[in-house]
Amino acid sequence: QVQLVESGGGLVRPGGSLRLSCVASGRASGDDGTDAVAWFRQAPGKEREFVAGIRWIGARTNYADFAKGRFTVSKDNAKKTVYLQMDSLKPEDTAVYYCALGGYLRRGPGEYNTWGQGTQVTVSS
Repeated sequence: QVQLVESGGGLVRPGGSLRLSCVASGRASGDDGTDAVAWFRQAPGKEREFVAGIRWIGARTNYADFAKGRFTVSKDNAKKTVYLQMDSLKPEDTAVYYCALGGYLRRGPGEYNTWGQGTQVTVSS
């Protein structure tokens, strides 16, 4: 059984940076149905939205428009870990951030079948 555990969230001032980590355990590194890892976020009262994603096999990435130029997704296959480096953070980036595992690198939450528990990111002065 695959499990995902996120870490790295916290409180940061506007303009600051955070690096989130998502560690996958079990059969979760490129096998059928497990080739894509994505980050989503959900703010209070809002729908869960795609942030960025990466494939275990190869280096293909995908970013939401608001993440381009500020966020960087990367991976360490040996550690089964995916990172989300977030720079130039804004108050509107405040949300719970989730990593998710799926078969294809797409933006819809329904494309992903395994989710972590989430990590809170708060951007405030």
